[in-house]
Amino acid sequence: MTKKQSLELIEKLSNAYGVSGFEHDVSAIAQEYAAKYANVSKDAMCNTFIKPNVDDSKPTLMLDAHLDEVGFMIQAIKPNGTASFVTVGGWVPANVTAERVRIKNRDGQWIPGIIATKPPHYMTPAERKQPVEIANLVVDFGTVSADETIKLLKVNTGCHVVPDVTWEYNEKLDIMMGKAFDNRIGTAVVLTAIERLTQRKEKMGVNVVGALAAQEEVGCRGAKVTVRKIKPDIAICLDGCPADDTFTPDWLVQTGMKRGPMLRDMDTTFIATPAFQSLAVATAEENNIPYTRAVRTGGGVNASELLVYEGIPTICIGIPVRYEHTHHTIVAYEDFQNTVDLVVAIVEKLNTNVISEF
Repeated sequence: MTKKQSLELIEKLSNAYGVSGFEHDVSAIAQEYAAKYANVSKDAMCNTFIKPNVDDSKPTLMLDAHLDEVGFMIQAIKPNGTASFVTVGGWVPANVTAERVRIKNRDGQWIPGIIATKPPHYMTPAERKQPVEIANLVVDFGTVSADETIKLLKVNTGCHVVPDVTWEYNEKLDIMMGKAFDNRIGTAVVLTAIERLTQRKEKMGVNVVGALAAQEEVGCRGAKVTVRKIKPDIAICLDGCPADDTFTPDWLVQTGMKRGPMLRDMDTTFIATPAFQSLAVATAEENNIPYTRAVRTGGGVNASELLVYEGIPTICIGIPVRYEHTHHTIVAYEDFQNTVDLVVAIVEKLNTNVISEF
């Protein structure tokens, strides 16, 4: 795959609308892309599977990423036509207000809206100092009554809402700006790595199966299903992980943009398999791939579900993403490419004997 083709794939994935529970458009892009080199399928939950030819005599490696993005859902329509809403996934309320969104209406059309609050002109001094709360925000469609919103726009309770952001590439900086890099960038890594592995002339020591899970942002729900369907012997979780290089002392930065993939040692839900983590580190160093390691005091990833499935060896490789769980995120192309290179190099080392040592 050329760099231009990689950027085109990432652009499609980033621009696609797919809040948790409604990942269908993202799945369709992944299926179309992977169909040229693997068997692809999707279940009713929208979990998406990428299966190249399988040799039953070999162990199975699962490459995991999640399809969904954080978003919102309409709770109710107010008499003035605006809508109360709830968050889907983890949001900080201060990062939500005054942003554009798109709402999928009952006819399947995408309706524009703005997340709004009372203008400052009408706020009391006390109100201006109060923290922003989701309960005090609304989605404004530009309507003037509930009838207009419900009958004319066909928007009502249960309609899902996504950030309205268009992907961009800055060639001078070699960085990408857009929404949903958590985890469309991980999805792009899985698609690209499997494609490269299927093009190898030499036979691999493992079967490689891609699992693009739904509903990670609301509790790793899809991974609970994908791991039981695939029944892997070993697993790698690929996730867009929050970069900390813009607000953390340099000595403490663990997920920095243009510093390579992040090898996660621990978070609140997951501890990497030590021997597998050591193999990943050694592989990065042997191939001159920059990397960081991270010990997190928060967060959680699909790797937690993969690890507890029969205790299989599991690691999580993160692609640094600035400003995750906001409308606007940033990823360096070189971090994407280095992550693909690392995944491919790790897979090329794996076989039954290596895995048995973990």
